[in-house]
Amino acid sequence: MPRPYDAVIVGAGPNGLAAANCLADAGLSVVVLEMGDAIGGGARTGALTEPGFLHDLCSAVHPFGALSPCFRSFGLERYGLTWVQPDIPLAHPLEDGRVAVLHRSLDETCRALGADGEAYRRLVAPFLANAERTFDEILRPLRLPRHAWLMARFGVVAMQPATRVVRRFREEPAKALLAGLSAHSIRSLDEPFTAAFGLSLALAAHYVGWPVAKGGSQAIAGALAARLAERGGEIRTSHPVRTLRDVPPTRTVLFDLTPKQVLEIAGEALPPGYQRRLRRYRYGPGVFKVDWALAGPIPWRADACRRAGTVHLGGSLAEILESERRVVQGEVTDRPYVLLAQQSLFDATRAPAGRHTGWAYCHVPNGSTVDMTAAIEDQIERYAPGFRDLILSRRTWTSQDLERRNPNLVGGDIAGGANDWRQILFRPVARLDPYATPNPRLFIGSSATPPGGGVHGMCGQGAARSVLARIRQSRGRSVGWR
Repeated sequence: MPRPYDAVIVGAGPNGLAAANCLADAGLSVVVLEMGDAIGGGARTGALTEPGFLHDLCSAVHPFGALSPCFRSFGLERYGLTWVQPDIPLAHPLEDGRVAVLHRSLDETCRALGADGEAYRRLVAPFLANAERTFDEILRPLRLPRHAWLMARFGVVAMQPATRVVRRFREEPAKALLAGLSAHSIRSLDEPFTAAFGLSLALAAHYVGWPVAKGGSQAIAGALAARLAERGGEIRTSHPVRTLRDVPPTRTVLFDLTPKQVLEIAGEALPPGYQRRLRRYRYGPGVFKVDWALAGPIPWRADACRRAGTVHLGGSLAEILESERRVVQGEVTDRPYVLLAQQSLFDATRAPAGRHTGWAYCHVPNGSTVDMTAAIEDQIERYAPGFRDLILSRRTWTSQDLERRNPNLVGGDIAGGANDWRQILFRPVARLDPYATPNPRLFIGSSATPPGGGVHGMCGQGAARSVLARIRQSRGRSVGWR
């Protein structure tokens, strides 16, 4: 019988790889099992359209990856990761020709917002002055805060619906900017805690920017894998885990999976009460995604959009509110809120010389099979006439297509679970240690655990720390699941 591992990680997404690195740093023997033929999970890049074009399969823009305390502690730049900063993190055009622009510089953003500049400064500046402390607090499980006054002040804003916070502004550009940022919650913007997403993303833009990974998001996974290999960790691809019998002998199993997959694999090893709680875990709306190979850069009317890494296409505050409300109600709209990235403007590795990529998605009901290609391209044409003339080829993904490629994206849910207030505070279940299960050998460290979705590795780091605490307590023998 082969020597047991100290830990087996199921799933080679950013959280699984982060957990493996943390455990290997502690001197544990670690193997990562990945069902697919490549690592990366939500941080993958591939040739989806024409030869020479590289497209991010899921995540594309990484403010939380750049500021992640976990990734920073790993020194991933030494393993090939390079962050590329667009000239402008975000532009949000309006139909009347005005554009809300989120610059790296807070002063420049305030100037661009005109009459609402000082109101925006009052919203953001207190937390930007304490950005490291703020993100240290929000990128961890719910605990007594280390910086109580700062987090009380942050919570007063973050717990509100975005619709309430936009009342600080008088003019449409600032209102639409905050609405578009808050819509990353994939919730109706009149729900509590949607403002947390808008405020956090704005802060991240001023603190570290909204960078892309040179060569594609796969570079993040590649750097994590290279670091793990240097520390003696193993990765096995094309190794599906359907039951615990597919896991090599080990002391601990850590799942970079959502509750649905954990129950399918390990349900029998968990108490019935905990199983019931995991089954109640809620998944949010899905997305419909399009990748384009383009003959040239997108011909935006607004110059700021031509310099932005990310463009939000939702129009006015009222339009974004209506689009997101209908999605949560299980409907689609012909004017969806669209999130678009144009990585090749700033990363020449993504397309042949003179050519460009486009990456975009809109929110749709969970599991939707509706083709939103025309609706998304209509929204782009609205602000960039002639866009369709540049399309060389496209690849489209319904919510079901995304789940077939990556079962963690249940119904196309890219956030790892619904971002309603209960699951923002308590995910996957309300538990003092959210990463540990009642079975002392089973742990969850996916985006279904704190602090939630995004490519930052903090869920995996939190789960790894939970594993290490449990090992210190038990010092039990490593055994298999046979």
